[in-house]
Amino acid sequence: MKYIVRFFVITSLLFAFKYSHADNLIYYINMDKILNESKAGITATKALTKQHKANIKYFKATEDTLKKEEKNLLAKKNVMKEEEFNNQIKTLRNQLKQYREKRREKLNELSEKKDKAREIILEAVQSILIDYSKQNPVSLIIDKKNIIVGKSDLEITGIIMDELNKKLPSVKLN
Repeated sequence: MKYIVRFFVITSLLFAFKYSHADNLIYYINMDKILNESKAGITATKALTKQHKANIKYFKATEDTLKKEEKNLLAKKNVMKEEEFNNQIKTLRNQLKQYREKRREKLNELSEKKDKAREIILEAVQSILIDYSKQNPVSLIIDKKNIIVGKSDLEITGIIMDELNKKLPSVKLN
């Protein structure tokens, strides 16, 4: 008798847990795809790439100018007085130091713009995901990179990207 009661209790608990977890839906989303392939992500990437190329062009020209000055200075070394040569070397070193500082500033500025664009897109995606979870029976939405195996019908990347493209067609970085 004791075993029959245990059997019924355990069986009823198993069925209760099975039914309680049946309505919990876990969806996943590919955040990398949304950040890189959405309209806002593409416009941000293009703008950042354009600015990076302009920076490279400017810095390449500056480097060439500094190298020419260095060669000219070394060519004139035997003709110049030692004190005058040392002064020009100090000037060239200061110019090089300023160049490095400016380059570092530009790279930091570009990095900050990239982070800002990412933050804007992520905020928009978060609000879209909140709205989606309110309208649909969603228990949890996780990033695809944290999933080993999942059914493809549980992926909502396309739906969220369409909403993001409507809500945020571009990102202004200035």
